[in-house]
Amino acid sequence: MANVSFYGGQQYPLEMHKVRIIQKLHLLPIEERLAAIKGAGYNSFLLKNKDVFLDMLTDSGVNAMSQEQQAAMLNADDAYAGSATFYRLESKVTELFGMEYFLPAHQGRACENIIFSTLVNEGDTIPMNYHFTTTKAHIVANGGEVAEYLRPEGIDVTVHHPFKGNMDTDQLRALLESDASVPVVRMEAGTNLIGGQPFSLENLLEVRALCDEFDVPLVLDASLLQDNLYFIKEREEQAADMTIREIALAVAGACDIFYFSARKLGFGRGGGILLRDEAMYKRMRGLVPMFEGFLTYGGMSVREMEAITVGLEETMDYDMISHGPQFIEYTVREMDNRGIPVVKPAGGLGAHLNAMDFVDHIDQRQYPAGALNAALYIASGVRGMERGTMSEERDSDGVEPLANMELVRLALPRRVFTLSQVNYLIDRVEWLYDNREIIGGLEWEEEPEILRFFYGRMRPTSDWPAELVAKFREDFGDSL
Repeated sequence: MANVSFYGGQQYPLEMHKVRIIQKLHLLPIEERLAAIKGAGYNSFLLKNKDVFLDMLTDSGVNAMSQEQQAAMLNADDAYAGSATFYRLESKVTELFGMEYFLPAHQGRACENIIFSTLVNEGDTIPMNYHFTTTKAHIVANGGEVAEYLRPEGIDVTVHHPFKGNMDTDQLRALLESDASVPVVRMEAGTNLIGGQPFSLENLLEVRALCDEFDVPLVLDASLLQDNLYFIKEREEQAADMTIREIALAVAGACDIFYFSARKLGFGRGGGILLRDEAMYKRMRGLVPMFEGFLTYGGMSVREMEAITVGLEETMDYDMISHGPQFIEYTVREMDNRGIPVVKPAGGLGAHLNAMDFVDHIDQRQYPAGALNAALYIASGVRGMERGTMSEERDSDGVEPLANMELVRLALPRRVFTLSQVNYLIDRVEWLYDNREIIGGLEWEEEPEILRFFYGRMRPTSDWPAELVAKFREDFGDSL
C-alpha cells in the first residue's frame, strides 16, 4: 500500500485496489446471535456463515482474488496427468523460491502429513520456533514430540519486539548437542499462534548455520510468508534495500524443505512442498498419489492452480502484500488507543485480543479466550477464533496443558473488508471491554480427543450470555 499522508493528520490505510465483485452480508439482531452461538456450542467454528456478519475466523481460503487470477482460471488444462496447468505452477514456484523439486497437495496440513509421515519416527524431537495446531498433531501422531524454542519476548504481549517469531538458537544448539534424535528443524513464517509474528532473516540464517553444523534439514512452513516478507522489508535494516522477490529467494534459500498452504500464500485453495534433495523428493513422492491425487494435480482443482500461479507472482508486489499488515496495524493502534489489551506490535494475519488481560477475572481453566470470542460474536456478529487453551490438547494422561497465551484472533483476509467495517469491529470491541465484567467462563459439553477446538462444544458456567444481551439492549436500544 502507498505511503499517503492526509491533510487532516488522520492515519488511515489507503487501499490500492477497487472492489468489483461483492457479497451481501447480514447482521442478525443480538437475540438471534445469542441463539446462533448457543446452537454452535459457543464454538465459532460451528456457526453457520449465514449467521455471521464479519467473518474474521481465518485468512485461509477466504482472501479476495484479483481479476488476473480469475481470468487465469479460464485457461486451465483439465488433464488428469501431465496438465499444462501444473507445469505453469511448477515453473512459478521454482522461479520464485529457487528449489528444483515440487509436490502438489490440496492444502498446508496435507503437506504436513506427507512431510512428517516421512521424517518423524517414534521418540524423535522436532524443534521449532512455535507450534501450529495441525503441525503438532501430525508430529505427535507419528510418535514425535515438539520442542518450542521461541525467545522469551515472543510470548510476552507487553514487549515491543519487531521479530517475536525468532527462534532461541542457544536452546536449539543445546538440543542438537544432546543425545536427542532430531530428524529436522522447523521454522514457521508469520508465527500463527503468537499473533502472526515474524522471524527476521538474520535469525533464519542463524538457524540455517546450526542445521549445517549438525547436518539436520531445515523445514519452513511458509503459509504466512507474505506477511513475514513484508515485515523483513519494513523492520530489518539489512533487508531495507532488497526487493520482496530478493527477500523471498533469500528466505527459501536458507531452507531444505519449504511447504505452504496456498489458501494463505497465493490467494487460492491448495498447497505444495518444495525440496532441494532428489532422494528426499522421491521418499515423499509416493504419498501424494496415496493421499492427494496424481503428481500433476495433488488434490487441487486445476482452476485453483492457475489462480495460485498468478497469486504467487502477486505476492512479490509490495502494494499487494502490504494491505493486510497495514489494516491490522490500524486496527491494533486504534484498539490500543482505547486501552483494549492487544498483542503488540501488530503482526500479520489479524489483530489479536489479549484475553488474559481483557477478561482477567476468568480462570484460565474456564477458557477466557473462548469465552471472549463467544461474547464478541454476541455483541457484534463478528466471528473470531480462539487461540488459547481450547486450542491445546490433553496429554496421554488426560492432563490439560494451559496455553502460554490466551488470544482471540480477528483475522483480516486480504482485500476483503472495508475501513468502515473495521471501525465497526473496533467500536463493538470497545463496548465489550467496557462491559467485560459481565463475561463469564466456559466448560466442555462435548470434548473430542483430537483437535478439539474445531468441533468441540462448550456451555457457559453461568447465565452471562443473557446478561450481556440485556446490557447491549440497555445501551444500544433497537440497534443491530
